[in-house]
Amino acid sequence: MFFAPREAPVAPGPAASQRSETRLLRDAIEPIAAICWWAEPAYDGYAALGLDFLGGYVWSRACVMGEPDPAVVAAAFAVFEPGALGQLYDGARETCGLAEIRRARETGAVTGLREALGSPAECGEAVAILRRGSEAIEPAGRALFAGLRGLAWPREELGQLWHACVMLREARGDGHLAACVAAGVDGLQANLLTELWVGYDPFEYTGTRAWSQDAMDAAMAVLAERGLVADGALTREGIELRESIEVATDRTMVPAREAIGDELARVVDLADGWASQIIERGWFPPDPFKRAAG
Repeated sequence: MFFAPREAPVAPGPAASQRSETRLLRDAIEPIAAICWWAEPAYDGYAALGLDFLGGYVWSRACVMGEPDPAVVAAAFAVFEPGALGQLYDGARETCGLAEIRRARETGAVTGLREALGSPAECGEAVAILRRGSEAIEPAGRALFAGLRGLAWPREELGQLWHACVMLREARGDGHLAACVAAGVDGLQANLLTELWVGYDPFEYTGTRAWSQDAMDAAMAVLAERGLVADGALTREGIELRESIEVATDRTMVPAREAIGDELARVVDLADGWASQIIERGWFPPDPFKRAAG
């Protein structure tokens, strides 16, 4: 569904008018960070290990933390149905080992970036800026980011670009989950709030995270009881809560923003251009709602 064109006119949700500086950075780097899942070279690498798309995604994302228990992976990912995620993780881990998935992950990302971008002259400049931002973040309370920080930086410059983008992506994601917990919102409810905030129809995005209809209905009922949703849309209170979560998420990225400093607009511009090339290559969903839903 993420690659199907949206029929115009499509009204975006409240998220369209609420993009901070750090959100702009996140949206710019997302296709670069996620190329290790969406690009054909990455998929082919996982397939060679016996993994399908979902198995490759779950194991390659979780592997930065080593080989934790499935419940730990479900907690770190948060927005997926835990039982389904655990089964995917266990199955993928039985199919190939830690060293193999880590090697395939990096190789697929670097190959994908090389095929999509070539050898951009500004890559080293962007790496220096993004790496400075990622290294300013403390790992405490950030499971996925901490795992990434413990890995060696790739030798190739395009690999370093990808690694810096993944680190910033997962750092923001870890912070976002902390903000949701502080707001009394669990993983399923976070999905529902975000899909309405972005502009999806109810359950359209959340259903792709393996939640059952009964579970989604029950969670939506809880949000309705809290006065956050009504008639399939966010209420004023719901918009305010989701915006407060976004602001709190931005706050977790202040160290990176300060470390990047005046070069933020420059690196966002570079990353946006490369992201467009990746999308045009077909290696990241063109649906703007999908990009905004992270």
